[in-house]
Amino acid sequence: MESQMIRPGHLTAHQTARVLGISLGGVRQLVRRGQLERSGGTPRQPWYAVADVQALDTKRRAREAA
Repeated sequence: MESQMIRPGHLTAHQTARVLGISLGGVRQLVRRGQLERSGGTPRQPWYAVADVQALDTKRRAREAA
């Protein structure tokens, strides 16, 4: 279940997965590999900074286009 009280400028794990077009497991792998950092929330319901998710999405799209 997604948290209803989230700070502005942050995304839940579900929202992050939707933006990146990957699964929740994919988001966990990005964190494990150091490509994405948690910026709040709880261990069970982490939040990610919108700027970090957008930067990662841009990087992934550029790599796909190349």
